[in-house]
Amino acid sequence: MPLEWPAETVLPSEEVEPWFQAQSNWVLDFHGDPLRAKLVVFSDGNHHMALCDVLKAYVAGHPEVRDIFYATTPPAPIVKILRRGAIRLGNLTISLRPHIFLSPPHVLDRLRAEGMLRAHQLLARNRGSVLLIARGNPKKIESVGDLMRDEVRLFISNPETETVSYEGYRRTLEEVAGRQGLDSAAFNRAVFGETAVYGQRIHHREAPEALSDGRADAAIVYFHLALRYTRIFPGLFDFLPLGGTREIPQPCAGNRIGKIHMGIVGDGGPYGRSFVEFMLSRAAADIYAGHGLCHVQDIPTSGL
Repeated sequence: MPLEWPAETVLPSEEVEPWFQAQSNWVLDFHGDPLRAKLVVFSDGNHHMALCDVLKAYVAGHPEVRDIFYATTPPAPIVKILRRGAIRLGNLTISLRPHIFLSPPHVLDRLRAEGMLRAHQLLARNRGSVLLIARGNPKKIESVGDLMRDEVRLFISNPETETVSYEGYRRTLEEVAGRQGLDSAAFNRAVFGETAVYGQRIHHREAPEALSDGRADAAIVYFHLALRYTRIFPGLFDFLPLGGTREIPQPCAGNRIGKIHMGIVGDGGPYGRSFVEFMLSRAAADIYAGHGLCHVQDIPTSGL
């Protein structure tokens, strides 16, 4: 059975009639009403839980926006939508252009070079990666070395459709394993060989699904994603930190930390600039911190 994900909409979901069929048209990473919304935000998806709460807070203070339509896919799809001006979801085509774009800095560098946006700035960074496991840890996984065991299958994002996360996750595992004295060639064969389970397009949904379905025994995901899964599916998942503790993650050497940047597309429309100001506010910082991310307000100048 598929996981029952909670609604992630800016306006109360009870206002409209829901319709979905899990094998046909269940869409999780496009949110809101594109006709009603006066602000459109495109974002990489891994911090979707924090973004949703910030958007709700923004609309509460700016009800004239009516709604916010936002996308939370990996960078590649939303970049294509920005360039082409439309997305097709099954048989439904939606034409739209974002006012705000959030993504890793190198993605926004490319968009700036293409003239899509003038500049971008740091919004937040993650707290490294962890190993997501099933509740109760049935395979007794205690470290990255246990991923080498024949009976342990690792889920990792797709190297072609989610290049950014895949490369970060793989390098994290390789570097942590190396610092633990594990042979790199043997580690790569055992962990990324025939037993590996690769996502298709959206690992922040697929990783917990793979564990829930029994197709994988562990997944490497960002700390804030694992925190989210344990909160909304408390009976299903747990995670092992790669440095620090579950409560206070302190990424160990080799555990890579990624950054989230934000830029205005074109003139940003009537609300783009005020939204950026809100995203940089103390209120937004507290929301991001509550979801396990480090907002720019909380990053020391030396860490920028």
